[in-house]
Amino acid sequence: MESGGGRTESPVEFNQLLTSLPLSQLGRNTGKYFQFLQSRTLLFEVITRFRLIIRHFRIGLTIAQYCGEHLNFAQQRSKNLYSRCGGIMARLHEHQGKTLLEQFKINIPSGKVAHSPGDVRKIAAELDTAVVLKAQAWTTGRAAIGGIQFADTPQEAYDASRKIFGKKVGNFSIDAVLVEEKLDIVDEFYGGIIIDDQAKQPLLIFSSIGGSGIEEIVQKYPDKVAREHIDVVEGLKDFRIRNVVRKTGITGKAQLKLGGLLEKLIKVAIKYEARSAEINPIVLTSDGKIYAADCRITVDDYAVFRHPDLGIEVAREFNRPPTELDLISYNVEKGDYRGTFYFIQMEDGFTKGDKYIGFHGAGGGGSMMSMDAVDSKGYKIANFCDTSGNPPASKVYRAAKIILAQQGIDGYFGSGSGVASQEQFHSARGLVKAFREEQVEIPVVIRLGGNSEELAVDILENYTKDLPAPVEGYKKDDSVDFCAERFDTLVKEHKTNGNGKAAFTPPVAEKPYMFETMTGTVRFDHNVCLQCENQVCVEKCVPQILQLDDGLPILNISKEEAKKGKCTECLACEVECAMHGAGGGYVHLPIEGLDDYLRKQPNSPKA
Repeated sequence: MESGGGRTESPVEFNQLLTSLPLSQLGRNTGKYFQFLQSRTLLFEVITRFRLIIRHFRIGLTIAQYCGEHLNFAQQRSKNLYSRCGGIMARLHEHQGKTLLEQFKINIPSGKVAHSPGDVRKIAAELDTAVVLKAQAWTTGRAAIGGIQFADTPQEAYDASRKIFGKKVGNFSIDAVLVEEKLDIVDEFYGGIIIDDQAKQPLLIFSSIGGSGIEEIVQKYPDKVAREHIDVVEGLKDFRIRNVVRKTGITGKAQLKLGGLLEKLIKVAIKYEARSAEINPIVLTSDGKIYAADCRITVDDYAVFRHPDLGIEVAREFNRPPTELDLISYNVEKGDYRGTFYFIQMEDGFTKGDKYIGFHGAGGGGSMMSMDAVDSKGYKIANFCDTSGNPPASKVYRAAKIILAQQGIDGYFGSGSGVASQEQFHSARGLVKAFREEQVEIPVVIRLGGNSEELAVDILENYTKDLPAPVEGYKKDDSVDFCAERFDTLVKEHKTNGNGKAAFTPPVAEKPYMFETMTGTVRFDHNVCLQCENQVCVEKCVPQILQLDDGLPILNISKEEAKKGKCTECLACEVECAMHGAGGGYVHLPIEGLDDYLRKQPNSPKA
């Protein structure tokens, strides 16, 4: 569907867009993220400005007026989405972050993680000292909600932990407590490395006052805070790190110790590609030692695949535990760098007739407008999904299958920016494959604006005419409001036959010819292919990797090359073959966990 990217109007917003792009859009394997941005910022801005001028020329004032009228709604929608989906990073729990700090010889209090009050008592006994109990939750202000308790004996620790386990923090329930020795603290400091998006560099921040949030410290005590940017290639020399500490008024041995800790913290941030790595507070104890008493580390979500040792289940900042579909969709995205697939369940537990719909967007700004349009018709969004950045047809297919796995949705609405720089027929083929397999029984409206939109809409509509529910496609000149109006009409008019649908069964090949792709398997039944009169699979294959051998389709490259990516999973060999050929082509694209999920759903054909 449409390519992603924010809608920007001013130079400031252009810079914000440039510096907020995730690694996937800049070359996923580059380790020089910031240098890459710096060397291409001017060219990217010129191109973006030119495209925006053309876009405004073509769309005119109607969209500008529409955006103005709906700005408040879009802002609120954005806040709601962010609160549910979080940012583009994966947050570590305190105990996980401290494990990384310890690897770099940063002192941390002795302790272990407990998962029950009994574990707490055992760990407190092993420590044989006064302890502090800390709820492991992605939140600030734990002390204010009773998430931090102190105890002098194992029994006191046991009793205190019972007040913590099971406590609700937002949408999370506390199931882990860090039990640590209680330190005799003399002084507190703050140290952190964050990504300065405006400067396109990591930024070291140090304060001679710790414990409070750094934002509050900066406001109240600006003279107690010092900063220094870090060169991503050269790093930051030790004397410059100590100078940052010196600027806050700290001298002598304390300056040396704190400088040494910050130098190690920088190494942690670089190794694990952290968006932020903060120790707050850094504490000085009565015996003269420096400890990391608490820490917060977040890792860029597009760097997570390089760090399997972190054990990050989902590289997202959720405000709740991820649902099964959240996990299933993330497993699709994490192993496939081609384009973007972002899915988040926003609601569940609804039933047919509650006016919840499956939403399939493309690009943040256009998706917000599209959700606004269907919201104005009284519909509620069951999920947010974004496939953008030129995804292959296979990724769009998987997105559609996951959206349709939500039981009880009353329709499927897809729309993004309306002006895409990618070939839209890829998305159309992915959607058609999913809709045909699911024998979709709910009305579908998809706005596929962009390159080859005529072909895309033709594929979407003509290849789904025999399905139980209507599927309609629209182009860039069809407004989002018009598409929402049409969707509303289809939902109100559509009547299901009440017979239910059979679960999809892949065809069985009598004489199979097969090869693996990056994420699936292509299979031709050569017995069926013998009956084909036009060999449309070879003609429509986008990467042109097929040839005829005695009238039968085979690869014209090695199977190893196909598996490494020469086969782009355009799905033409199945979709075009089914519509215009003999139907001998099939592409198997597994979605790990989806069948198991559906078997547990009472109204699913797989149940």
